[in-house]
Amino acid sequence: MNKQSFFSSKATAIAPSNIAFTKYWGKKDETLRLPLHGSISMTLSNLLTTTTVEFLDKYIKDQVIINGGSVEAGEAERVMKHLDRIRKMAGINLKAKMVSNNNFPSGTGLASSASGFAALTLAASTAAGLHLAEKELSILARQGSGSASRSIPGGFVEWLDGDTSDTSYAVQIFPPEYWKITDVVVIVSSGKKEISSSVGQQSASSSPFLKVRLSRMKEKNKILKGLIKNRDFKKFGELIEAEALEFHTITLTQIPPLIYWLPTTVMLMKLVQKWRKNGLKVYFTVDTGQDIHLICEQKNVGKVRAKLKKLEEVKNIIVNTPGEGIRLTKRHLF
Repeated sequence: MNKQSFFSSKATAIAPSNIAFTKYWGKKDETLRLPLHGSISMTLSNLLTTTTVEFLDKYIKDQVIINGGSVEAGEAERVMKHLDRIRKMAGINLKAKMVSNNNFPSGTGLASSASGFAALTLAASTAAGLHLAEKELSILARQGSGSASRSIPGGFVEWLDGDTSDTSYAVQIFPPEYWKITDVVVIVSSGKKEISSSVGQQSASSSPFLKVRLSRMKEKNKILKGLIKNRDFKKFGELIEAEALEFHTITLTQIPPLIYWLPTTVMLMKLVQKWRKNGLKVYFTVDTGQDIHLICEQKNVGKVRAKLKKLEEVKNIIVNTPGEGIRLTKRHLF
């Protein structure tokens, strides 16, 4: 980490969301957000958070504005805690104004906290005069939101679990252009989930199936990396679909149980299986929410979109290819 002798008080960052092909659920360290196991994801091209942070002596307290409005106390506190981490690293005491906007629904299982804390990490650290390498940004972002570590690199990404803060970070395993696959995000409801992922996974260990899952994850990630390397779409799709269902077996059987799906979510799962039987190669995966991700090769995007547009239950469709990681922009939000 290099500290500069001066700093630009304002900076704006754009950060992507990501879709986990193997899911992160459960922490070995709650404070540092060290995951119980590693995970593999794809950075998304069109689910983006833009965040501007400004440190100025005129600010009496931190101001947090997300999507044009005030935020819940717990959410604001989490942001300010992250700003404190960055202030400590930079050796400054100035309060900040943070304005952040998503171009997709928040709190519906589309990893808005991942893109949000990734953008906050780059914008705030830059505004505070820090010049952090990708690894350092990933480690720092992870402390705000675990999955934010995966939104730092672009393309296909592996989050290393690690036993210490310095050994748990995300790295690119293949660049965005390596494989022409697509994540068709299907918005079934813009309503926020009742229990956040951060809170929900604190009860992961109460599931009787968690130990079995943990015993399989290292080998599963190894196999998945090989399938991506070989661009074996059929076996890749079968693995990520089974993984999504296994992951939700944990959420459904922990105490209290978390039922993130809506009827439309289940309907789409069944339709995907039907479409596949009829020759359309598409697979689903679902994170901690109701919205569903349909994974297909780019050559089949038109067919998938056409089928989805016939369904009145579908509120919106956002097509994503493997995308680039975080970056700075001069287009400030204020």
